[in-house]
Amino acid sequence: MRKKIVAGNWKMNKTFSEAEMLLEEIAELLTDDLLSKATVVVCPPSLYLELADDIAAENGFYTGAQNLSDKESGAYTGEISAAMIKSIGVDYVIIGHSERRTYYHETDELLKEKVLQALKHELTPVFCCGEVLDQRNQSIHFDVVKKQLEIALFDLSPEEFSKIVIAYEPVWAIGTGVNATPAQAQEMHTYIRKLIADRYNKEIADETTILYGGSCNEKNAPELFSQPDVDGGLIGGASLKAESFIGIIKAI
Repeated sequence: MRKKIVAGNWKMNKTFSEAEMLLEEIAELLTDDLLSKATVVVCPPSLYLELADDIAAENGFYTGAQNLSDKESGAYTGEISAAMIKSIGVDYVIIGHSERRTYYHETDELLKEKVLQALKHELTPVFCCGEVLDQRNQSIHFDVVKKQLEIALFDLSPEEFSKIVIAYEPVWAIGTGVNATPAQAQEMHTYIRKLIADRYNKEIADETTILYGGSCNEKNAPELFSQPDVDGGLIGGASLKAESFIGIIKAI
């Protein structure tokens, strides 16, 4: 049975004291029942990862970085390596978020190297894929997602790929308040699972966790998560308030 995951991506938000307060609120509201339903991952800015991991370790949830370098180490000012992230106990890392692709021009070829770095250092990649509005309007959204997966992931061995979590994020829905309909989410998740089955096998496809990301909140989460191929969410703005984030976890 594949893993259900709810991951909160804080993006570039919160001061240190605000981050500590939010982490403690999340820890207080998480119950054993909720933790039995889903793996909960919090992805704060990198400055707060050690703080987050200390609190997470005592309260049954996990932490993830929002990005990592494609390089092992060296003279790369401002970069953070997979080894550094792993050394403080972090388990997950987001790779290929649409904001990284758009604002920092990250290509699928670069993301492929980041995935390899993550796997080398035993981090679980949460690999993001998805189309922009123009691509959906042109009805090429399936082709876009297929190319993203083929370039960045489909050279992995079956054993390596089995360690990947995929997050489908329709870019037109991120931070806009307009989420994909449950039917649209299910359609793309089904397509992604078929691509995996065709490239690897049905067993690996059935075991791959595929998350939805894009204006998911406590109100629309129940219907989104009720779709058979939606295994949880990569949550942006709604993860910045503990009660909203917990409400989404309850929807699993």
